[in-house]
Amino acid sequence: MENKEKQPLVQVKHLCKYFKVGRHAELKAVDDVTFDIYKGETVGLVGESGCGKSTTGRCMIRLYEPTKGEVFYDGKDITKLSKAEQKKFCQKVQMIFQNPYASLNSRMTVREIVGEGLKQHGTPKKEIEKRVQELLETVGLNKDHMSRFPHEFSGGQRQRIGIARALSVDPEFIICDEPISALDVSIQAQVINMLKDLQEQRGLTYLFVAHDLSVVKYISDRVIVMYLGMVVEEAETEELYSNPQHPYTKALLSAIPEADPDKAKANRRIPIKGEIPSPINPKACCRFAERCEYATERCFKEVPELREVCPGHKVACHLMDEK
Repeated sequence: MENKEKQPLVQVKHLCKYFKVGRHAELKAVDDVTFDIYKGETVGLVGESGCGKSTTGRCMIRLYEPTKGEVFYDGKDITKLSKAEQKKFCQKVQMIFQNPYASLNSRMTVREIVGEGLKQHGTPKKEIEKRVQELLETVGLNKDHMSRFPHEFSGGQRQRIGIARALSVDPEFIICDEPISALDVSIQAQVINMLKDLQEQRGLTYLFVAHDLSVVKYISDRVIVMYLGMVVEEAETEELYSNPQHPYTKALLSAIPEADPDKAKANRRIPIKGEIPSPINPKACCRFAERCEYATERCFKEVPELREVCPGHKVACHLMDEK
């Protein structure tokens, strides 16, 4: 991609988020995660539930304070911003949450929910009314919805309200935290297509957190695969789906349902044995070793480094050293 020669819009460097769960125990939700996001692209972040996807996104927007590591937005470390810079950062970076009902204040009308960001950033009261109406129309709702409360809407409509709220301050970068997982399948396609259209119209950049690999393939330019708090593979979408290298990525992709019965028979499902190990005080080794059929003695003793195996394709696996 051409933009790879430019400065990344977002840089995540050795990001860690640990939670204390006892006197001597730490839950390592995110552990040494590094990646870049370039302006105008959509990066998919995938993995099983509990792998640290959402926690990574929340650290990037400072809903969680990182334990270690750095997050740069437009060249500035977001953990070292002044109060004025923090306000500008909040205007440029927004989040669409997974649960559209829990993320909307049930006591506020749609007018208040969507207009809150505008109010915080000093938009005149008369202008707020007009902007809220425009934003609702942008996401497929209308002015009649402005005086209603969240419980009066369907799940898909509530997510549209959440998207309108995120767009209200004209952000550049939006973290989409599993924005369609709580919606019906028929509504999912509408929301995904709307996000793609908005990106084209407004020049938005997305981090798209999801576990549905078919959706990620459709919307993403690049895909990052996480397992138990660490990145195990990263590549451009077509490269990753056609040429996966990490055993975990191969297993995930083999689980994608195939509509064609003949292709479904030909595709071999790669099972992942055992349960996900505990992220509490994990051993200093490959996190996937216990469930990997190719694991060697080295895998149980040493953490593999995420390294480039071909242009733009990074893998964290000791098996790559043998190729």
